[in-house]
Amino acid sequence: MKILRLGEMLVQNDVLTQEELDDALSKQRGSGKRLGTVLIDEGYITEKQLITTLKTQLGIDEVDLNEMTIPPEMATYIPKSVAVNNRIVPVKLEGDRLFIAMEDPLNFRAIEEAKEVSRKKITPMITYSAMITRALSVVYENEGAANAIKEMREERGLTIGEMAAEQEAQDENAAAPTVKLVNSILERAITDKASDIHIEPTNGKMRIRIRVDGRLVEIPIDIPKEFQSNVISRIKVMGDMNITERRIPQDGRALFHTKTGEDIDLRINTLPTIYGEKIVIRILWRDATQLNRRAIGITEKDNAKFDRVLKNSSGMILVVGPTGSGKTSTLYTMIKELNKTEINMISLEDPVEFQIEGVTQVPINEKVGLTFASALRSCLRQDPDVICVGEIRDGETAEIALRAAMTGHLVLSTIHTEDAVSAIDRLKDLGVEPYLVAGSVRGIISQRLVRRICPNCKKEITPDPYLLDLAGIKNLEGRKFYKGTGCHMCMNSGYKGRIGVFEIFTMNGKLRDAIAAGASGTDLRNALEGSKDFTPMIVNARDLVQEGVTTLDEVLRTIATIE
Repeated sequence: MKILRLGEMLVQNDVLTQEELDDALSKQRGSGKRLGTVLIDEGYITEKQLITTLKTQLGIDEVDLNEMTIPPEMATYIPKSVAVNNRIVPVKLEGDRLFIAMEDPLNFRAIEEAKEVSRKKITPMITYSAMITRALSVVYENEGAANAIKEMREERGLTIGEMAAEQEAQDENAAAPTVKLVNSILERAITDKASDIHIEPTNGKMRIRIRVDGRLVEIPIDIPKEFQSNVISRIKVMGDMNITERRIPQDGRALFHTKTGEDIDLRINTLPTIYGEKIVIRILWRDATQLNRRAIGITEKDNAKFDRVLKNSSGMILVVGPTGSGKTSTLYTMIKELNKTEINMISLEDPVEFQIEGVTQVPINEKVGLTFASALRSCLRQDPDVICVGEIRDGETAEIALRAAMTGHLVLSTIHTEDAVSAIDRLKDLGVEPYLVAGSVRGIISQRLVRRICPNCKKEITPDPYLLDLAGIKNLEGRKFYKGTGCHMCMNSGYKGRIGVFEIFTMNGKLRDAIAAGASGTDLRNALEGSKDFTPMIVNARDLVQEGVTTLDEVLRTIATIE
Protein backbone atom coordinates (compact mmCIF):
# COMPACT_ATOMS: atom_id res chain seq x y z
CA MET A 1 0.00 0.00 0.00
CA LYS A 2 1.39 3.38 -1.00
CA ILE A 3 1.98 5.80 1.87
CA LEU A 4 0.74 9.24 0.86
CA ARG A 5 2.69 12.35 1.67
CA LEU A 6 1.05 15.12 3.69
CA GLY A 7 0.28 17.31 0.69
CA GLU A 8 -1.27 14.42 -1.19
CA MET A 9 -3.45 13.55 1.82
CA LEU A 10 -4.77 17.09 2.08
CA VAL A 11 -5.49 17.34 -1.65
CA GLN A 12 -7.18 13.93 -1.65
CA ASN A 13 -9.44 15.02 1.25
CA ASP A 14 -10.36 18.28 -0.56
CA VAL A 15 -8.79 20.33 2.22
CA LEU A 16 -6.24 21.83 -0.18
CA THR A 17 -6.06 22.51 -3.90
CA GLN A 18 -3.13 21.40 -6.02
CA GLU A 19 -2.30 25.05 -6.79
CA GLU A 20 -2.17 25.92 -3.08
CA LEU A 21 0.03 22.88 -2.41
CA ASP A 22 2.44 23.86 -5.19
CA ASP A 23 2.67 27.41 -3.83
CA ALA A 24 3.31 26.15 -0.28
CA LEU A 25 6.00 23.73 -1.50
CA SER A 26 7.79 26.55 -3.31
CA LYS A 27 7.70 28.68 -0.14
CA GLN A 28 8.88 25.76 1.97
CA ARG A 29 12.08 25.29 -0.04
CA GLY A 30 15.00 26.79 1.83
CA SER A 31 12.85 27.89 4.79
CA GLY A 32 13.72 24.93 7.03
CA LYS A 33 10.04 24.64 7.99
CA ARG A 34 7.90 21.54 7.71
CA LEU A 35 5.13 21.62 5.11
CA GLY A 36 2.29 21.60 7.66
CA THR A 37 3.72 24.71 9.34
CA VAL A 38 3.98 26.55 6.01
CA LEU A 39 0.40 25.64 5.04
CA ILE A 40 -0.93 26.95 8.38
CA ASP A 41 1.22 30.11 8.28
CA GLU A 42 -0.01 30.89 4.76
CA GLY A 43 -3.64 30.39 5.81
CA TYR A 44 -4.33 27.54 3.36
CA ILE A 45 -5.45 25.19 6.15
CA THR A 46 -6.17 25.36 9.87
CA GLU A 47 -4.38 23.28 12.46
CA LYS A 48 -7.66 21.47 13.15
CA GLN A 49 -7.98 20.47 9.47
CA LEU A 50 -4.41 19.18 9.52
CA ILE A 51 -5.00 17.06 12.63
CA THR A 52 -8.31 15.66 11.33
CA THR A 53 -6.68 14.64 8.04
CA LEU A 54 -3.69 12.96 9.67
CA LYS A 55 -5.91 11.12 12.18
CA THR A 56 -8.04 9.73 9.37
CA GLN A 57 -5.26 8.86 6.97
CA LEU A 58 -2.74 7.46 9.44
CA GLY A 59 -5.19 5.91 11.91
CA ILE A 60 -3.55 7.47 14.96
CA ASP A 61 -5.17 8.86 18.09
CA GLU A 62 -5.49 12.51 19.07
CA VAL A 63 -4.55 13.44 22.65
CA ASP A 64 -5.67 16.46 24.67
CA LEU A 65 -2.64 17.33 26.80
CA ASN A 66 -4.58 19.95 28.76
CA GLU A 67 -7.00 17.30 30.00
CA MET A 68 -4.41 14.84 31.31
CA THR A 69 -1.78 14.83 34.04
CA ILE A 70 1.53 13.59 32.66
CA PRO A 71 3.52 11.67 35.31
CA PRO A 72 6.83 13.47 36.11
CA GLU A 73 8.79 10.25 35.46
CA MET A 74 7.88 10.45 31.76
CA ALA A 75 10.64 13.04 31.39
CA THR A 76 13.24 10.36 32.26
CA TYR A 77 12.51 8.35 29.07
CA ILE A 78 13.25 11.14 26.58
CA PRO A 79 15.86 13.81 27.42
CA LYS A 80 14.69 17.41 27.33
CA SER A 81 16.98 18.33 24.42
CA VAL A 82 15.53 15.56 22.25
CA ALA A 83 11.94 16.45 23.21
CA VAL A 84 12.38 20.17 22.56
CA ASN A 85 14.30 19.79 19.29
CA ASN A 86 11.73 17.36 17.87
CA ARG A 87 8.62 18.91 19.52
CA ILE A 88 7.54 15.63 21.14
CA VAL A 89 6.17 14.90 24.62
CA PRO A 90 6.22 11.46 26.33
CA VAL A 91 2.75 11.00 27.84
CA LYS A 92 2.39 7.41 29.10
CA LEU A 93 4.07 4.01 29.23
CA GLU A 94 2.25 0.69 28.73
CA GLY A 95 4.59 -2.27 29.12
CA ASP A 96 7.53 -1.55 26.83
CA ARG A 97 5.51 0.84 24.61
CA LEU A 98 5.99 4.59 25.05
CA PHE A 99 3.26 6.89 23.75
CA ILE A 100 4.48 10.26 22.53
CA ALA A 101 2.44 13.34 21.56
CA MET A 102 3.55 15.06 18.35
CA GLU A 103 2.30 17.91 16.20
CA ASP A 104 3.70 16.14 13.12
CA PRO A 105 3.43 12.32 13.23
CA LEU A 106 5.05 12.19 9.77
CA ASN A 107 8.33 13.27 11.34
CA PHE A 108 9.80 9.75 11.21
CA ARG A 109 13.24 11.00 12.19
CA ALA A 110 11.83 12.25 15.52
CA ILE A 111 10.12 8.88 16.11
CA GLU A 112 13.37 7.00 15.46
CA GLU A 113 15.32 9.29 17.78
CA ALA A 114 12.71 8.82 20.53
CA LYS A 115 12.96 5.05 20.05
CA GLU A 116 16.76 5.16 20.30
CA VAL A 117 17.01 7.26 23.48
CA SER A 118 14.10 5.62 25.32
CA ARG A 119 14.86 2.02 24.24
CA LYS A 120 11.08 1.52 23.96
CA LYS A 121 8.62 0.83 21.21
CA ILE A 122 7.09 4.14 20.12
CA THR A 123 3.42 4.91 19.41
CA PRO A 124 2.87 8.43 18.06
CA MET A 125 -0.22 10.45 18.97
CA ILE A 126 -1.22 13.77 17.43
CA THR A 127 -1.99 17.03 19.21
CA TYR A 128 -1.94 20.79 18.73
CA SER A 129 1.26 22.85 18.60
CA ALA A 130 0.23 25.09 21.53
CA MET A 131 -0.35 21.99 23.68
CA ILE A 132 3.13 20.69 22.83
CA THR A 133 4.71 24.01 23.83
CA ARG A 134 2.96 24.14 27.17
CA ALA A 135 3.42 20.41 27.94
CA LEU A 136 7.17 20.64 27.28
CA SER A 137 7.37 23.41 29.83
CA VAL A 138 5.21 21.61 32.39
CA VAL A 139 6.83 18.16 32.08
CA TYR A 140 10.45 19.22 32.00
CA GLU A 141 10.22 22.13 34.44
CA ASN A 142 8.37 19.83 36.85
CA GLU A 143 11.11 17.26 36.34
CA GLY A 144 13.70 19.95 37.01
CA ALA A 145 11.88 20.93 40.20
CA ALA A 146 11.61 17.29 41.34
CA ASN A 147 15.33 16.69 40.69
CA ALA A 148 16.22 19.89 42.51
CA ILE A 149 14.16 18.85 45.57
CA LYS A 150 15.89 15.45 45.51
CA GLU A 151 19.31 17.15 45.48
CA MET A 152 18.18 19.49 48.26
CA ARG A 153 17.46 16.48 50.45
CA GLU A 154 21.09 15.46 50.03
CA GLU A 155 22.25 18.90 51.17
CA ARG A 156 20.16 19.19 54.32
CA GLY A 157 23.27 19.51 56.45
CA LEU A 158 23.88 23.09 55.25
CA THR A 159 22.61 26.06 57.26
CA ILE A 160 20.46 28.69 55.57
CA GLY A 161 23.37 31.16 55.55
CA GLU A 162 25.72 28.59 54.02
CA MET A 163 23.07 27.68 51.47
CA ALA A 164 22.61 31.33 50.45
CA ALA A 165 26.38 31.88 50.23
CA GLU A 166 26.72 28.78 48.06
CA GLN A 167 23.90 29.94 45.81
CA GLU A 168 25.66 33.25 45.19
CA ALA A 169 28.89 31.45 44.34
CA GLN A 170 27.36 29.09 41.78
CA ASP A 171 27.33 29.80 38.05
CA GLU A 172 24.50 28.79 35.72
CA ASN A 173 26.16 25.57 34.61
CA ALA A 174 26.70 24.28 38.15
CA ALA A 175 23.76 25.80 39.95
CA ALA A 176 22.85 24.71 43.47
CA PRO A 177 19.64 22.65 43.77
CA THR A 178 17.67 25.54 45.28
CA VAL A 179 18.74 27.77 42.37
CA LYS A 180 17.51 25.12 39.93
CA LEU A 181 14.20 24.82 41.76
CA VAL A 182 13.53 28.57 41.80
CA ASN A 183 14.61 28.89 38.16
CA SER A 184 12.22 26.10 37.14
CA ILE A 185 9.33 27.95 38.83
CA LEU A 186 10.26 31.20 37.06
CA GLU A 187 10.66 29.47 33.67
CA ARG A 188 7.25 27.83 34.03
CA ALA A 189 5.56 31.14 34.84
CA ILE A 190 7.29 32.94 31.97
CA THR A 191 6.31 30.20 29.49
CA ASP A 192 2.65 30.63 30.49
CA LYS A 193 2.94 34.44 30.15
CA ALA A 194 2.04 34.95 33.80
CA SER A 195 2.01 38.41 35.39
CA ASP A 196 2.64 37.25 38.98
CA ILE A 197 3.94 34.25 40.93
CA HIS A 198 2.53 33.50 44.40
CA ILE A 199 4.73 31.31 46.63
CA GLU A 200 2.66 30.57 49.74
CA PRO A 201 3.65 28.51 52.79
CA THR A 202 0.83 26.40 54.21
CA ASN A 203 0.56 23.98 57.11
CA GLY A 204 2.17 21.09 55.22
CA LYS A 205 3.92 22.42 52.10
CA MET A 206 4.46 25.42 49.85
CA ARG A 207 1.77 26.21 47.29
CA ILE A 208 2.81 27.74 43.93
CA ARG A 209 0.27 29.71 41.91
CA ILE A 210 0.68 31.92 38.84
CA ARG A 211 -1.64 34.63 37.54
CA VAL A 212 -2.50 34.20 33.85
CA ASP A 213 -4.88 36.67 32.18
CA GLY A 214 -5.86 37.96 35.61
CA ARG A 215 -6.76 34.57 37.16
CA LEU A 216 -4.67 32.48 39.55
CA VAL A 217 -3.74 28.93 38.49
CA GLU A 218 -2.00 26.42 40.77
CA ILE A 219 1.00 24.61 39.31
CA PRO A 220 1.85 21.09 40.53
CA ILE A 221 5.28 21.61 42.08
CA ASP A 222 5.26 19.92 45.49
CA ILE A 223 7.82 21.66 47.72
CA PRO A 224 8.06 20.01 51.16
CA LYS A 225 7.85 22.30 54.19
CA GLU A 226 11.43 21.54 55.25
CA PHE A 227 12.76 23.31 52.14
CA GLN A 228 10.58 26.38 52.53
CA SER A 229 13.34 28.50 54.10
CA ASN A 230 15.81 27.50 51.34
CA VAL A 231 13.46 28.66 48.59
CA ILE A 232 12.64 31.92 50.37
CA SER A 233 16.31 32.62 51.04
CA ARG A 234 17.20 32.04 47.38
CA ILE A 235 14.53 34.48 46.19
CA LYS A 236 15.68 37.03 48.77
CA VAL A 237 19.26 36.68 47.55
CA MET A 238 18.04 37.33 43.99
CA GLY A 239 16.20 40.45 45.15
CA ASP A 240 19.11 41.75 47.24
CA MET A 241 17.05 41.45 50.42
CA ASN A 242 17.96 40.61 54.02
CA ILE A 243 17.75 36.81 54.34
CA THR A 244 17.89 36.87 58.14
CA GLU A 245 14.95 39.26 58.57
CA ARG A 246 11.66 37.37 58.65
CA ARG A 247 9.52 39.58 60.90
CA ILE A 248 8.72 42.48 58.55
CA PRO A 249 7.76 42.78 54.85
CA GLN A 250 10.56 43.44 52.38
CA ASP A 251 10.74 44.62 48.76
CA GLY A 252 13.35 43.65 46.19
CA ARG A 253 14.09 43.63 42.48
CA ALA A 254 15.90 41.16 40.27
CA LEU A 255 16.80 40.53 36.64
CA PHE A 256 16.18 36.95 35.47
CA HIS A 257 17.93 35.63 32.37
CA THR A 258 15.73 32.96 30.72
CA LYS A 259 16.95 29.90 28.85
CA THR A 260 15.82 31.55 25.60
CA GLY A 261 18.13 34.51 26.25
CA GLU A 262 15.43 36.97 27.31
CA ASP A 263 15.98 39.31 30.28
CA ILE A 264 12.92 39.62 32.53
CA ASP A 265 12.58 42.18 35.33
CA LEU A 266 11.14 40.88 38.59
CA ARG A 267 9.67 42.86 41.47
CA ILE A 268 9.64 40.83 44.71
CA ASN A 269 7.69 41.32 47.95
CA THR A 270 7.71 39.25 51.12
CA LEU A 271 5.00 39.15 53.79
CA PRO A 272 5.23 37.36 57.17
CA THR A 273 2.37 34.90 57.77
CA ILE A 274 1.55 32.36 60.48
CA TYR A 275 3.25 29.61 58.43
CA GLY A 276 6.25 31.65 57.27
CA GLU A 277 6.97 34.26 54.65
CA LYS A 278 4.77 34.50 51.58
CA ILE A 279 6.45 35.80 48.42
CA VAL A 280 4.82 37.44 45.43
CA ILE A 281 6.93 38.03 42.33
CA ARG A 282 5.64 40.50 39.74
CA ILE A 283 6.92 39.72 36.22
CA LEU A 284 7.55 42.91 34.28
CA TRP A 285 7.40 42.18 30.56
CA ARG A 286 9.50 44.34 28.24
CA ASP A 287 7.39 43.99 25.11
CA ALA A 288 7.20 47.65 24.03
CA THR A 289 5.66 46.65 20.66
CA GLN A 290 2.29 46.27 22.45
CA LEU A 291 2.31 49.89 23.62
CA ASN A 292 -0.09 51.41 21.11
CA ARG A 293 -3.74 52.43 21.13
CA ARG A 294 -5.00 49.40 19.25
CA ALA A 295 -3.12 46.92 21.45
CA ILE A 296 -4.32 48.40 24.75
CA GLY A 297 -7.94 48.56 23.52
CA ILE A 298 -8.69 52.21 22.65
CA THR A 299 -11.72 52.02 20.33
CA GLU A 300 -12.49 54.19 17.31
CA LYS A 301 -15.20 55.86 19.40
CA ASP A 302 -12.69 56.84 22.11
CA ASN A 303 -9.90 57.85 19.74
CA ALA A 304 -11.12 61.44 19.42
CA LYS A 305 -11.32 61.84 23.22
CA PHE A 306 -7.86 60.30 23.63
CA ASP A 307 -6.52 62.78 21.05
CA ARG A 308 -8.20 65.71 22.79
CA VAL A 309 -6.64 64.75 26.12
CA LEU A 310 -3.14 64.31 24.65
CA LYS A 311 -3.22 67.61 22.72
CA ASN A 312 -3.01 69.59 25.97
CA SER A 313 0.33 71.35 26.33
CA SER A 314 -0.09 71.81 30.08
CA GLY A 315 -2.22 70.48 32.92
CA MET A 316 -2.54 67.00 34.40
CA ILE A 317 -3.73 63.79 32.72
CA LEU A 318 -4.55 60.96 35.12
CA VAL A 319 -4.87 57.24 34.38
CA VAL A 320 -6.89 55.53 37.12
CA GLY A 321 -7.99 52.05 38.10
CA PRO A 322 -7.24 49.30 40.62
CA THR A 323 -4.03 47.27 40.72
CA GLY A 324 -3.60 45.13 37.59
CA SER A 325 -5.95 47.18 35.41
CA GLY A 326 -3.33 48.08 32.79
CA LYS A 327 -2.64 51.68 33.88
CA THR A 328 1.09 51.41 33.26
CA SER A 329 0.61 50.21 29.67
CA THR A 330 -1.70 53.16 28.94
CA LEU A 331 0.78 55.56 30.54
CA TYR A 332 3.64 54.21 28.41
CA THR A 333 1.45 54.42 25.30
CA MET A 334 0.93 58.14 25.98
CA ILE A 335 4.65 58.62 26.64
CA LYS A 336 5.52 57.02 23.29
CA GLU A 337 3.04 59.22 21.42
CA LEU A 338 4.28 62.42 23.08
CA ASN A 339 7.97 61.54 22.72
CA LYS A 340 9.44 63.94 20.13
CA THR A 341 12.87 65.49 19.57
CA GLU A 342 11.65 68.99 20.43
CA ILE A 343 10.16 67.87 23.77
CA ASN A 344 12.10 67.35 27.00
CA MET A 345 10.29 64.51 28.75
CA ILE A 346 11.22 63.21 32.22
CA SER A 347 9.62 60.08 33.65
CA LEU A 348 9.77 59.11 37.34
CA GLU A 349 9.08 55.39 37.70
CA ASP A 350 9.04 52.65 40.34
CA PRO A 351 10.34 50.54 38.69
CA VAL A 352 11.31 51.40 35.09
CA GLU A 353 9.43 48.72 33.12
CA PHE A 354 10.19 49.78 29.52
CA GLN A 355 13.19 51.71 28.33
CA ILE A 356 12.14 54.35 25.78
CA GLU A 357 14.82 56.14 23.79
CA GLY A 358 14.53 59.91 24.00
CA VAL A 359 12.88 59.93 27.45
CA THR A 360 14.84 60.68 30.65
CA GLN A 361 13.72 57.85 32.93
CA VAL A 362 14.45 58.11 36.66
CA PRO A 363 14.13 54.98 38.86
CA ILE A 364 12.61 55.85 42.24
CA ASN A 365 14.59 54.47 45.20
CA GLU A 366 12.91 55.19 48.51
CA LYS A 367 15.65 53.34 50.45
CA VAL A 368 18.09 56.17 49.69
CA GLY A 369 15.50 58.94 49.95
CA LEU A 370 14.70 59.31 46.23
CA THR A 371 10.90 59.47 46.52
CA PHE A 372 8.41 60.62 43.91
CA ALA A 373 8.10 63.96 45.73
CA SER A 374 11.86 64.64 45.99
CA ALA A 375 12.53 63.49 42.42
CA LEU A 376 9.65 65.67 41.17
CA ARG A 377 11.13 68.77 42.85
CA SER A 378 14.50 68.07 41.25
CA CYS A 379 13.17 67.38 37.75
CA LEU A 380 11.32 70.73 37.73
CA ARG A 381 14.79 72.31 37.62
CA GLN A 382 15.62 70.27 34.48
CA ASP A 383 13.43 72.44 32.19
CA PRO A 384 10.91 69.68 31.35
CA ASP A 385 8.03 70.05 28.90
CA VAL A 386 6.34 66.78 29.92
CA ILE A 387 6.66 65.08 33.31
CA CYS A 388 5.47 61.55 33.98
CA VAL A 389 4.95 60.59 37.63
CA GLY A 390 4.56 56.81 37.81
CA GLU A 391 2.08 56.93 40.70
CA ILE A 392 0.60 59.53 43.06
CA ARG A 393 0.80 57.92 46.50
CA ASP A 394 0.70 60.85 48.91
CA GLY A 395 -0.48 64.43 49.32
CA GLU A 396 2.99 65.94 48.89
CA THR A 397 3.52 64.30 45.49
CA ALA A 398 -0.03 65.20 44.42
CA GLU A 399 0.34 68.88 45.31
CA ILE A 400 3.76 69.29 43.65
CA ALA A 401 2.50 67.53 40.49
CA LEU A 402 -0.67 69.64 40.29
CA ARG A 403 1.23 72.90 40.85
CA ALA A 404 3.67 71.88 38.10
CA ALA A 405 0.65 71.25 35.86
CA MET A 406 -0.62 74.78 36.60
CA THR A 407 2.71 76.40 35.71
CA GLY A 408 2.93 75.27 32.10
CA HIS A 409 4.00 71.63 32.31
CA LEU A 410 2.06 68.65 31.00
CA VAL A 411 1.98 66.07 33.81
CA LEU A 412 0.99 62.42 33.32
CA SER A 413 0.36 60.16 36.29
CA THR A 414 -1.65 57.26 37.72
CA ILE A 415 -3.72 56.90 40.87
CA HIS A 416 -5.65 53.99 42.40
CA THR A 417 -9.41 54.67 42.29
CA GLU A 418 -12.55 52.86 41.14
CA ASP A 419 -13.54 55.24 38.33
CA ALA A 420 -12.75 58.59 36.71
CA VAL A 421 -14.93 60.72 39.03
CA SER A 422 -13.51 59.03 42.15
CA ALA A 423 -10.06 60.34 41.19
CA ILE A 424 -11.26 63.87 42.03
CA ASP A 425 -12.34 62.76 45.51
CA ARG A 426 -9.08 60.86 45.98
CA LEU A 427 -6.98 63.97 45.26
CA LYS A 428 -9.06 65.95 47.76
CA ASP A 429 -8.64 63.13 50.32
CA LEU A 430 -4.87 63.50 49.92
CA GLY A 431 -5.21 67.11 51.07
CA VAL A 432 -5.16 68.92 47.71
CA GLU A 433 -7.33 72.05 47.57
CA PRO A 434 -10.36 71.78 45.21
CA TYR A 435 -9.32 74.93 43.27
CA LEU A 436 -5.96 73.29 42.50
CA VAL A 437 -7.65 70.13 41.19
CA ALA A 438 -10.12 72.17 39.10
CA GLY A 439 -7.41 74.35 37.61
CA SER A 440 -4.92 71.57 36.83
CA VAL A 441 -6.72 68.40 35.72
CA ARG A 442 -7.39 68.25 31.96
CA GLY A 443 -8.54 64.66 31.59
CA ILE A 444 -8.94 61.39 33.48
CA ILE A 445 -8.78 57.96 31.83
CA SER A 446 -10.30 55.14 33.88
CA GLN A 447 -9.82 51.53 32.81
CA ARG A 448 -10.17 47.82 33.50
CA LEU A 449 -8.86 44.72 31.75
CA VAL A 450 -11.34 42.09 30.54
CA ARG A 451 -10.42 38.72 29.06
CA ARG A 452 -10.95 38.15 25.34
CA ILE A 453 -12.95 35.16 24.12
CA CYS A 454 -10.61 32.52 22.72
CA PRO A 455 -11.00 32.72 18.91
CA ASN A 456 -10.36 29.00 18.51
CA CYS A 457 -13.31 27.76 20.61
CA LYS A 458 -15.66 30.73 20.25
CA LYS A 459 -19.33 29.81 19.76
CA GLU A 460 -22.64 31.62 19.69
CA ILE A 461 -24.83 31.30 22.80
CA THR A 462 -28.18 32.41 24.16
CA PRO A 463 -27.39 34.73 27.08
CA ASP A 464 -28.92 34.48 30.55
CA PRO A 465 -31.72 37.13 30.82
CA TYR A 466 -30.60 37.91 34.37
CA LEU A 467 -27.07 38.77 33.22
CA LEU A 468 -28.47 40.89 30.39
CA ASP A 469 -30.54 42.83 32.89
CA LEU A 470 -27.53 43.36 35.19
CA ALA A 471 -25.48 44.71 32.29
CA GLY A 472 -28.32 46.97 31.16
CA ILE A 473 -28.68 45.33 27.72
CA LYS A 474 -32.35 45.58 26.73
CA ASN A 475 -32.71 45.58 22.94
CA LEU A 476 -31.65 42.13 21.68
CA GLU A 477 -32.84 42.49 18.08
CA GLY A 478 -30.11 41.39 15.66
CA ARG A 479 -27.53 40.93 18.43
CA LYS A 480 -25.36 37.87 18.88
CA PHE A 481 -23.54 36.74 22.00
CA TYR A 482 -20.55 34.42 22.29
CA LYS A 483 -18.43 32.48 24.74
CA GLY A 484 -15.42 30.18 24.58
CA THR A 485 -16.03 26.49 25.26
CA GLY A 486 -12.41 25.82 26.28
CA CYS A 487 -9.69 24.29 24.10
CA HIS A 488 -5.95 23.63 23.75
CA MET A 489 -5.27 27.27 22.84
CA CYS A 490 -6.71 28.75 26.06
CA MET A 491 -5.90 26.02 28.64
CA ASN A 492 -9.63 25.17 28.59
CA SER A 493 -10.57 28.55 30.11
CA GLY A 494 -12.48 29.87 27.09
CA TYR A 495 -10.41 33.07 27.17
CA LYS A 496 -7.15 34.09 25.49
CA GLY A 497 -5.49 37.43 26.25
CA ARG A 498 -6.98 40.63 27.64
CA ILE A 499 -8.14 44.02 26.36
CA GLY A 500 -8.74 47.35 28.08
CA VAL A 501 -12.16 48.91 28.69
CA PHE A 502 -12.07 52.68 29.17
CA GLU A 503 -14.03 55.73 30.20
CA ILE A 504 -12.48 59.11 29.37
CA PHE A 505 -13.41 62.15 31.46
CA THR A 506 -12.52 65.46 29.74
CA MET A 507 -12.71 68.67 31.74
CA ASN A 508 -15.03 71.53 30.73
CA GLY A 509 -16.06 74.83 32.31
CA LYS A 510 -19.15 73.43 34.05
CA LEU A 511 -17.24 70.56 35.66
CA ARG A 512 -14.35 72.82 36.62
CA ASP A 513 -16.70 75.19 38.47
CA ALA A 514 -18.39 72.27 40.22
CA ILE A 515 -15.05 70.82 41.42
CA ALA A 516 -13.79 74.24 42.60
CA ALA A 517 -17.04 74.68 44.55
CA GLY A 518 -16.38 71.36 46.35
CA ALA A 519 -19.02 69.25 44.56
CA SER A 520 -19.21 65.63 45.71
CA GLY A 521 -18.57 62.61 43.51
CA THR A 522 -22.33 61.98 43.27
CA ASP A 523 -22.93 65.55 42.06
CA LEU A 524 -20.21 65.18 39.42
CA ARG A 525 -21.68 61.90 38.18
CA ASN A 526 -25.10 63.52 37.89
CA ALA A 527 -23.54 66.37 35.90
CA LEU A 528 -21.92 63.87 33.55
CA GLU A 529 -25.07 61.81 32.93
CA GLY A 530 -26.36 63.99 30.13
CA SER A 531 -22.96 64.85 28.67
CA LYS A 532 -22.29 63.77 25.09
CA ASP A 533 -18.54 63.86 25.80
CA PHE A 534 -18.62 61.13 28.45
CA THR A 535 -19.32 57.43 27.88
CA PRO A 536 -19.40 55.29 31.06
CA MET A 537 -17.14 52.26 31.13
CA ILE A 538 -20.06 49.84 31.34
CA VAL A 539 -21.40 51.17 28.01
CA ASN A 540 -18.04 50.54 26.31
CA ALA A 541 -17.97 47.08 27.90
CA ARG A 542 -21.42 46.29 26.47
CA ASP A 543 -20.08 47.16 23.02
CA LEU A 544 -17.27 44.63 23.47
CA VAL A 545 -19.83 41.98 24.44
CA GLN A 546 -21.97 42.72 21.40
CA GLU A 547 -18.90 42.71 19.11
CA GLY A 548 -18.01 39.21 20.35
CA VAL A 549 -14.76 40.32 22.00
CA THR A 550 -15.66 39.31 25.57
CA THR A 551 -18.53 37.77 27.55
CA LEU A 552 -21.25 39.09 29.82
CA ASP A 553 -19.85 37.06 32.72
CA GLU A 554 -16.42 38.64 32.29
CA VAL A 555 -17.81 42.17 32.14
CA LEU A 556 -19.91 41.70 35.25
CA ARG A 557 -16.99 40.08 37.08
CA THR A 558 -14.58 42.89 36.22
CA ILE A 559 -16.58 46.12 36.15
CA ALA A 560 -18.28 47.08 39.39
CA THR A 561 -20.26 50.00 37.92
CA ILE A 562 -23.36 48.20 36.66
CA GLU A 563 -26.90 49.43 36.31
